[in-house]
Amino acid sequence: MFTTLSGRFLILTVVFVMLAEVLIFVPSIARFRLDYLTERMERAQIASLALLGADEMIPENVEAELLENAGVLNVVLRRDAMRQLVLSSDLPGPVAKTVDLRDPMALVLIRDAVVRFVTPTPEVIRVIAEPARGGGVQIEAAIDTGDLYAAMIEYGLNILWLSLIISVITSIFLFLAVRRLLVMPIKALVGHMKAYAAAPEDARRIIEPASRIRELNEAETTLRDLETQLSQSLRQKERLAQLGTAVAKISHDLRNILTTATLLADRMEMVDDPTVRRVAPKIVKSLTRAVNLTEGTLAFGRAEEAAPALQ
Repeated sequence: MFTTLSGRFLILTVVFVMLAEVLIFVPSIARFRLDYLTERMERAQIASLALLGADEMIPENVEAELLENAGVLNVVLRRDAMRQLVLSSDLPGPVAKTVDLRDPMALVLIRDAVVRFVTPTPEVIRVIAEPARGGGVQIEAAIDTGDLYAAMIEYGLNILWLSLIISVITSIFLFLAVRRLLVMPIKALVGHMKAYAAAPEDARRIIEPASRIRELNEAETTLRDLETQLSQSLRQKERLAQLGTAVAKISHDLRNILTTATLLADRMEMVDDPTVRRVAPKIVKSLTRAVNLTEGTLAFGRAEEAAPALQ
């Protein structure tokens, strides 16, 4: 299968589709990370606004539930010039990095997403964003990247399976299309060439261009011209061979006739008539030349190329 045109095309299709999916996956995973962090910041804002709207202090268990539902560890809200720690909990470790979502750059997002995707060790990051719908000037939240990494892995696996399905379906359709439009016409052309090679003298086996594909039609047209010239050459050689056979037969018979005439002319030299004796040598000479000519023609017809000898 891998030595056929359709098989190699199938392999190349799978490789190129997977390569395209990789190029699509990198910005997709960056976008997923951005959406994940943005969603967490929106939840954190909602939780902080709910706490600020309460008239009295809320219990610690309610605060912990708000943080858990928001998916953050603490929330710092800046409404005017003052920063206020609205929700807080114990951090599992120091803040390792600050991520600013207010003016994200595409290359920075892609770089950070790739680094996070290949770094399974969880850490605490500080995320800064603009509150939605005028809910303040700035909102900050501490987020544990363990859940982010798990979500990115799950998203990556979904993209991987989707890419495999798309590549398989695309490869099958392209395989069938190439086989129908290219491989089968080429096989038909090869089959015709084999059939013509079995009897090249038969002009009825000369191909007639019928393909609608321009390149294949040009190949069929060129093959038709070649087969036409070959058939004509073979017919001409056959006629020449028949003519040579006829000439050889005529030469053989003529040589026998001339040999007989030469023998008779030799006896004419014994006649006492001076005129006959004067003319007889000329006749014998002419007959001898004619015999030599016929023998040379026969020798040429029987001539064969000598077998090669190693020296």
